[in-house]
Amino acid sequence: MAAAAATRVIGSKPSDCFQFQDPNTWTCITELASDVVVQVGEMSFHLHKMPLISRSGTLKKLVNESTGDDDGGDDSKPCTVRLDDVPGGAEAFLLAARFCYDVQTELKAGNVVLLRCAAEHLAMTEDYGEGNLVEQAESFLSEVLAGWDDTVRALDACDDDAVLPAAEDLLILPRCIDSLADKACADPTLSGWPMLEYFTAKSLEETAIWNGIGAAGRPRSPGADWWYEQASSFGLPVYKRLIAAVLSRGMSPENVAGSLMHYARCHLSGLRWRGDNSDGSSRGRAGASGTAAVLSAGDQRTLLEEIVALLPVQKSVTPTRFLLGLLRVATVLHAAAACRDALERRAGNQLEEAALGDLLIPNTGYSAETLYDVDSFQRMLEQFMVTTPPAFAASPETTDEGQLVDAPPAELMPVSSVAKLVDGYLAEVGTDANLKPSKFQTIAALVPAYARAIDDGLYRAIDIYLKAHPWLTDSEREQLCRLMNCQKLSLEACTHAAQNERLPLRVVVQVLFFEQLRLRTTVAGWFFVSDNADQGSSSDNCVLPRRPDDDLDFAAGSEVTTEEDGFATDEDGFAAARHDDPSSPAMSVAEIHRPGKGKPKSALSRLLGKLGLCGRSSSSRQQQQPPPLPGASGKRRKSFHFGC
Repeated sequence: MAAAAATRVIGSKPSDCFQFQDPNTWTCITELASDVVVQVGEMSFHLHKMPLISRSGTLKKLVNESTGDDDGGDDSKPCTVRLDDVPGGAEAFLLAARFCYDVQTELKAGNVVLLRCAAEHLAMTEDYGEGNLVEQAESFLSEVLAGWDDTVRALDACDDDAVLPAAEDLLILPRCIDSLADKACADPTLSGWPMLEYFTAKSLEETAIWNGIGAAGRPRSPGADWWYEQASSFGLPVYKRLIAAVLSRGMSPENVAGSLMHYARCHLSGLRWRGDNSDGSSRGRAGASGTAAVLSAGDQRTLLEEIVALLPVQKSVTPTRFLLGLLRVATVLHAAAACRDALERRAGNQLEEAALGDLLIPNTGYSAETLYDVDSFQRMLEQFMVTTPPAFAASPETTDEGQLVDAPPAELMPVSSVAKLVDGYLAEVGTDANLKPSKFQTIAALVPAYARAIDDGLYRAIDIYLKAHPWLTDSEREQLCRLMNCQKLSLEACTHAAQNERLPLRVVVQVLFFEQLRLRTTVAGWFFVSDNADQGSSSDNCVLPRRPDDDLDFAAGSEVTTEEDGFATDEDGFAAARHDDPSSPAMSVAEIHRPGKGKPKSALSRLLGKLGLCGRSSSSRQQQQPPPLPGASGKRRKSFHFGC
């Protein structure tokens, strides 16, 4: 069983001598009539002078001032005194009065703070009798601070505005926070640690019960997040001091960030229902169920700004998804610009860990033109590019594909991930009619050329933007298309671009030109392999030059594959064009090696064929097969692959 809450009973007389009488009156029933009335707020206490002045220096002074008697022992002079400023109010004074009469009083973690503060205010020290209330309350408070749950109860009692100043002066609040910080930073698996007993009892309570008999369960070991839930019940000032205390004791930044995330989910309505469980904590999910009191918009804005200031500054300690969630809430609550800038910088430093859906932050300003906050994403991207060192010493213009293939994956992985993220983001926001071409071009140009091994994603984003903005001029279209490298398009993307009416003619010609160069290189490598085979060269040493991205499925890699976006359709899709288009490289190879073929076509004729102006029917082309390579065996030809 869990350790029982700390309690102590002081006094020997029965407690029924104190009786409550309406309206708002407490009376001590004894053989003597009451000779003093103590007024505490709206509550009146009809008591006797001698028990009070013998234990309390403050009451002795007030009674003497009221009666004009220095010794305070004249019972023939009833008096009335007021104690409006006693910490804890009437509840605390009742406990102190019972102690003066030696009436049985139970000390608990919930009332020891009130009693300790009231005893100090009433001057119930050793000067007015041995074992006075100050000593008794202080001794019991030390027992309370030894346990986690009791310390939490004592800390909750300090949260009262009438008690907080006295608790601060008596260092009760700092002692409670230090006690909790020590326990939160301690190893929960240590023998004899109080929380180990708590979790053992919880595991036994959750054991299935059959026929009234509970089966014995294994003790459940608490994780590093065991203190998150109870810490989230504290007010923001107390919670901030607790976080500062655990940081001073060397708690890991990951554990601190986990507690801050749990606290934010419990109190920020914008995060409470988002299901953001990036910390993987089951206790964190349970705590974000919305049971906390709903704060006003102003209080939530203040809390958000404080949480952002407390978050550890180390990279990747706080998940990017949580940072972007805070940024979304900060936009809705109109948080301070410094708070949003801090979130953008932290999210930008680890932008490679972000998800596309979390980056789509709606614009909430009245003067906003675009649907999503594109400017915020641009600032995060700029921050990432500033803090991320370049993967290559050479400039993007002099970087070839060989360098891309041989580059260390650890160096290229973050910027490549961000490049894919940018392409997906531009494809999502590209449908917004209010997104200006200059903004689209600026964001796309922030990613260096070496970050994209293939430009299919960028081409898809440009195509979506052109479809959503049909009023663009030819000059604006050409500027957008200059963002992509036609040499880094896959076969399917080239086939789609060759038939894309939204692209400028200059771009279509470039695509066809580079595709012809690729085809010429492929065919030249084919004959090179054939010559080596005739000379008896080993096939293992023959390397056929081909682009590593020729086997990629462009349509499958895109998120939108409907006819509405111009991808993977029968009319202008890549898959259909690859087999039926007379301009496909596979058909050009067939025509070059067709038996009985005369003089090859001119470059103009091939270009017209690419444009579909002088092509044959697809049925006649499909019946023709390329002849066997001269000098090569059939078995060796089966191993050749063109990527077309």
